[in-house]
Amino acid sequence: MSRIAVVTDSNSGITQAQAKELGVSVIPMPFMIDGETYYEEISLSRDEFYEKLAANADISTSQPSPESILNLWDSLLENYDEVIQTKQGQECLNRVMDIYKVAAECKNEINQFKEDNGKVHVVNNQRISVTQRQSVLDALALIDAGKSGAEIKEILEADKFNSTIYIMIDTLYYLKKGGRITPAAAALGTLLKLKPV
Repeated sequence: MSRIAVVTDSNSGITQAQAKELGVSVIPMPFMIDGETYYEEISLSRDEFYEKLAANADISTSQPSPESILNLWDSLLENYDEVIQTKQGQECLNRVMDIYKVAAECKNEINQFKEDNGKVHVVNNQRISVTQRQSVLDALALIDAGKSGAEIKEILEADKFNSTIYIMIDTLYYLKKGGRITPAAAALGTLLKLKPV
């Protein structure tokens, strides 16, 4: 049976401490706050993030660097046969470039020369937050059931539309700030006390 490592990112809500308990790896997502880069749960705690948010700091998000992803995969492949990478949904949040897929393609192209092609399986099942966390738990259960990395990827992706998440917000401020709604829509929504789900 293949030894398979499971990797996700901090958009799953899995903390570094929980990752150790589960036996998975969590890539911390970078935040730019007032021009400085922080990494979730590495150089910035959740409490510190919310303090900066409440203080109206200039906050934006980013993706981890391809180098950091490839380095993690390389270190895992020293002890494991395959890697399953779950990631935030491609259309979620700020619709950034799908860096995990690019890194996997690069990794697998490089691996063709090392004769270990196809060791990294990036799961694109359009999950975020608690649904992404569930994908990690499902992957662990499938590993215990003896499935291969390719089989796990196929099963998780086939299940992508069997999950729904509802998010409620208290203010339209951040949707306006991020460009997801116009200032006029935010003003009207605030006036009418609308709270979108």
